[in-house]
Amino acid sequence: MDIATIIGLIFGAIMVVYGIIDSGGVSALTESFLDLPSFVITFGGSLGCLFASYTVKEFISHLKGCGIAFKDPKLNHGEIIAQIINLSNVARKEGLLALEEVAGGLDDEFMKKGILLIVDGTEPELVRGILETELNNMDERHRGVAGFYETWAAMGPSWGMIGTLIGLVNMLKNLTDSTTIGPNMAVALLTTLYGSLIANWWCAPIVNKLKGINAREYQMKAIIIEGLLSIQAGENPRVIEEKLKSFLAPTARGNVSEEEGVR
Repeated sequence: MDIATIIGLIFGAIMVVYGIIDSGGVSALTESFLDLPSFVITFGGSLGCLFASYTVKEFISHLKGCGIAFKDPKLNHGEIIAQIINLSNVARKEGLLALEEVAGGLDDEFMKKGILLIVDGTEPELVRGILETELNNMDERHRGVAGFYETWAAMGPSWGMIGTLIGLVNMLKNLTDSTTIGPNMAVALLTTLYGSLIANWWCAPIVNKLKGINAREYQMKAIIIEGLLSIQAGENPRVIEEKLKSFLAPTARGNVSEEEGVR
């Protein structure tokens, strides 16, 4: 579980509630800022638009995708590089066929698939093509989930504006009846507020977190591809290490040797 996402969302909600209570008192929270018609127009309208934009299966799958933002996938690039270096040492001493036994104990299915392709004698270009196709498809799926929340972030304020227009039209049509001005103005203003909250409090953090996780996973799999192809080419383990370290930030490169030493 990634506690940062939870803390950030809770902190943002607290700041909004504090601002409401500090300026209007506790009663303002329920009397002025909670309005069912505004909520239905903004939240229901934006969700309806999303539902119309995707198939039912895609809608449900992408909606559940927000759970990824609350997880910590524990992507340790230094550990992966150290693992590849160990594999290169095995291949150098015992040959590529010895990697098949090692592959059976790996948890990473992507790396295991690459090793088995190499052991089967698959041409390097074909190995790269197969693994990069899987990598690109993974990236496409992840971008699809992030794109779902980007669309929602755009639809929230748009439906908030629709609610604002509805409230203003109703208000202007009944200016002679002063009792309708307040409720209609509430719809007009609160829908804009709700739309902004959907976009900036909920969707934007989810999109950023999903994109960050995808970028790290994409980089890790790119490291695996380069490492396995280097092993297949028979390159020196030290050369492989230096090549794969170039994927990392300079401050993270020292951890690779430490991970390798643990093994």
